[in-house]
Amino acid sequence: MPDRIALRGITARGRHGWFPHERENGQRFSVDVVLGVDTRSAAATDDLVETVDYGILAEKIAGVVAGEPVKLLETLAQRIAEVCLGDERVEDVEVTVHKPEAPVAVPFDDVAVTIRRTRT
Repeated sequence: MPDRIALRGITARGRHGWFPHERENGQRFSVDVVLGVDTRSAAATDDLVETVDYGILAEKIAGVVAGEPVKLLETLAQRIAEVCLGDERVEDVEVTVHKPEAPVAVPFDDVAVTIRRTRT
């Protein structure tokens, strides 16, 4: 089992949603990712080039959220997973997309979709 690197609460404004007003007005989304990475080489060398640069990855994830709108959180999560797996060191990823301002008619704290993807 690989080691884990987690980034939690990456926040950006996006225009994702099923309803036209969501796509027009936009809203805040938050993303958590947990990466499966073998960190032994990085630990041995103490060198950033041997591991995932989570600062750069966070910027890429925020760019996906702020980018092209989609209707479903599942689609957004898949796009984020693909970005994470774009780094060959990432063996697997768990992505959770939070939509705390979703148009739900009753009081709620959060709506979230979590997917898990592995390198194939």
